[in-house]
Amino acid sequence: MPIVVDIDVMLARRKMSVGELADRVGITPANLAVLKNGRAKAVRFATLAALCDALGCQPGDLLRWESEGAAAD
Repeated sequence: MPIVVDIDVMLARRKMSVGELADRVGITPANLAVLKNGRAKAVRFATLAALCDALGCQPGDLLRWESEGAAAD
């Protein structure tokens, strides 16, 4: 999929666990893991906003687009 989720990068930079972030955002750790691992089909703007608030970042810090050909390089 050309959308890459970098939540794990932000978690590492903030020295925060998945459980702590899930608590701050108000979602289950399982749902956060689905999003973090790129298996989610959609994300609500409210959830994205809560993630950005909890991590002190912008949406572009969490999501980025890669062309299909770039992944093979």
